[in-house]
Amino acid sequence: MVELGMSDIQLGTTQKDLLIHFNHLAISASSMTRLQESIVQAISEKNTYYNWVGFYMLWPSDPEILILGPFIGEPTQHVRIPVGIGICGVAAASGKTVIVDNVSDDLRYLACSLKTMSEIVVPIFANGKVIGEIDIDSDAVAAFNGDDRIFLEQTACIVGAYAEGHPEWTLEM
Repeated sequence: MVELGMSDIQLGTTQKDLLIHFNHLAISASSMTRLQESIVQAISEKNTYYNWVGFYMLWPSDPEILILGPFIGEPTQHVRIPVGIGICGVAAASGKTVIVDNVSDDLRYLACSLKTMSEIVVPIFANGKVIGEIDIDSDAVAAFNGDDRIFLEQTACIVGAYAEGHPEWTLEM
């Protein structure tokens, strides 16, 4: 369980409740995939301006490739993304959250949907290394604010802690 320090986090009740829920899910999840499926479902249901919610994880045998994991939203042709390419690849390479207010203004953006206007990508760390990321798209320009960043970074911490506690986790294809 990740110590969230909820009194220090300035989030809305829904986001705090989701983080508590994700912590409980991480305790009982039978696999990384099941945990991620539950997280994308809950995030998608509670955040109506999040139009695409998904995970990309680094491929264990080739850690320079991100592989699409559980997601909710329109299908994407980007099921494998090289580290360093696109917003997702940049976030994985840098280990930093990337927020793009208008994807049409960012040459790094790999177009998935013509409807997508903004994107946030948050790296997931386990044992000090990036192992994957949470990727969220919105049909609104500048949809993501500081609360979204904090919420998704805390969510990434929960997933990373799960990975650390379950070193045998693998990508289920």
